[in-house]
Amino acid sequence: MDSVRGSYLGFDFSTQQVKVVAIDEDLQVIYQNSIQFDTELPLYRTQGGVHIHNDNLTVTAPVLMWVQALDILLAKMKTSGFDFASVKALSGSGQQHGSVYWKKGACKILQSTSCNKSLHDLLKNCFSVTDSPVWMDSSTSLECKHLEQSVGGALNLSYITGSRAYERFTGNQIAKMFKMKTEEYNQTERISLVSSFAASLFLGDYAAVDYSDGSGMNLLDIYKRKWSKQCLEACAPELEEKLGTPVPSMSVLGSVSSHLVRHYGFSPACKVIAFTGDNPGSLAGMRLKEGDIAVSLGTSDTVFLWIQNPNPTVEGHIFCNPVDIKDYMALICYKNGSIVRERIRNECATGSWEEFSSALKSTPIGNNGNLGIFCDVMEITPSGLLGVHRFNEDSVKVPHFSKFIEIRALIEGQFLARRLHAEKLGYKIIHGTRILATGGASSNKDILQVLADVFNAPVFTIDTTNSSCLGCAYRAKHGLVSEMGVTFAEAVKMASEPTQVVTPTPGAEQLLFLTFPKSTILIHLINSSFVTCQEKEGASSLIFLGAGRSQCSCVRTSSQRVVNVW
Repeated sequence: MDSVRGSYLGFDFSTQQVKVVAIDEDLQVIYQNSIQFDTELPLYRTQGGVHIHNDNLTVTAPVLMWVQALDILLAKMKTSGFDFASVKALSGSGQQHGSVYWKKGACKILQSTSCNKSLHDLLKNCFSVTDSPVWMDSSTSLECKHLEQSVGGALNLSYITGSRAYERFTGNQIAKMFKMKTEEYNQTERISLVSSFAASLFLGDYAAVDYSDGSGMNLLDIYKRKWSKQCLEACAPELEEKLGTPVPSMSVLGSVSSHLVRHYGFSPACKVIAFTGDNPGSLAGMRLKEGDIAVSLGTSDTVFLWIQNPNPTVEGHIFCNPVDIKDYMALICYKNGSIVRERIRNECATGSWEEFSSALKSTPIGNNGNLGIFCDVMEITPSGLLGVHRFNEDSVKVPHFSKFIEIRALIEGQFLARRLHAEKLGYKIIHGTRILATGGASSNKDILQVLADVFNAPVFTIDTTNSSCLGCAYRAKHGLVSEMGVTFAEAVKMASEPTQVVTPTPGAEQLLFLTFPKSTILIHLINSSFVTCQEKEGASSLIFLGAGRSQCSCVRTSSQRVVNVW
């Protein structure tokens, strides 16, 4: 490795492993490695990197396991001959929402410069809570309810923090910690996210929480980019002091610790850029820009959005953007992704993706007005939706479609829902919008064609292996020049471009949205907890009821569809 040219490191403290990627000045990957918690640190007895408690709600991970994993990873890098002296900057990410509780006096030990111990030995008595709550924990329903009530409801909390209260979000976990482990809470001098905890190990001091990962706590006012005093007071006392002041995600926190310089040969000039969450790190790794949308088509589907003017709702999440201080990102998760696509493939296409594709090719855009919403498992966007809902060209709910119509009804229904939810959160398709598709279903060109038609934008595919790691290596390079006004896009312009796969069919968007004032039906359906069908005199009517939300009657007469929303 050329020490003169320099390199950049990106780390990811994920649920099951700690990973590292190194890139050179040309943004090419020159090194990568990882430590698997379950297999390489068996003494902690984790399964999938966590401990699931007897109530099946509480889920934690040992803090010292993460520390020891970093020790082993750095030792592996040193043994392999990695040139730490070439590293100009490093950054990283952590599984979102997890929290780490540093004991009073821990900062002085973390700052120790003369100790020859490993980080694990140095810090073994530095945590007031040794098992950290992580994102898989769902034991804080009471705390969520209290937080929402304290600020005037779920929607008000979304307006402040970008999300309604979620059990996994850090503020609710801290509230439970204060209630259940008051003594340990009172012994805590700093509470870190997994990301800022990891940054602290490199900095040799407490690292600040960054705006983007801080947005996943139900505590940060995403507009003021400050802790919300109303939310802090609802969760626990003295919380602002324990959290410290949040910082922009591209901030230079300082230089690497003397411990790393001495043990591994890092340059004393190597800078630590603020660490962030794994989802914001992935946005950087995919190199999204204004107007772009990334769609991960896996067992569940995830949509990443770059947004300038967010409109928080009770579904989906708005975070501060990790690579542009003035903008935002949105994240929308759907449980019913490939889990449904594969079922319909098996039932309607004899288990063949080729036959599935033939169905999409042989049915018209708009599916002659037939549309379906398919939720095999309880959906999270919108929360609680379950079952199969098929509507024919007259907006009447029907029990069955023919096999090929069923296939197109599924795919168009899924992607219309993705678009409508994105637009509800403030997303706008602009000139130059790209769709970046990842995940297993992104290998099917005919599925991607429907995606392109619904969003009226070209679809590209990208390799997202270690996307958060790679994104944080990019962020490390950008962090050194961001204060000079260099944008993230300019800093990473030499990276490999994604591959364009399909372009939208001319006229498809207009046809879809002329065919579907059903898009109006859909937007209310996906906002509803349940759907009932009711016959009205002289018309067929669908009534959509959503608890605490809007109600819509969509009536089909002999001559037209009339939509009333109240």
